[in-house]
Amino acid sequence: MDAPPTQHGFYAIHVFCCVNSRAPDHPRGDCARKGALDLQGHLKFRVKTLPSVGNVRINQAGCLDRCELGPLLVIYPEGVWYHYRTTADVDEILERHILKGERVERLLLANDAVHPPG
Repeated sequence: MDAPPTQHGFYAIHVFCCVNSRAPDHPRGDCARKGALDLQGHLKFRVKTLPSVGNVRINQAGCLDRCELGPLLVIYPEGVWYHYRTTADVDEILERHILKGERVERLLLANDAVHPPG
């Protein structure tokens, strides 16, 4: 059975994780070489195993054009961008932002960011 539509669209929360790959010598780098595919897989697995998560979708995304800041994800409908490096970072985004609606300030990416936080 399909999940019911929500007031924001089909999913209450929709997460796009960049897993883009570029040539190894590309000056902007890419999220794939920074472990994005494994981290996206971890987040997707965690969401599927937690019954309290609700109507959430975790998707792989191609280039989100912020390559130097990756790996990164964006959460809609809010349009909140995060940089992350570890499964602990992913878990914190899941537990605080997705489950509780709180922002994880230390991992947030400002719209004008040119360097990852931390």
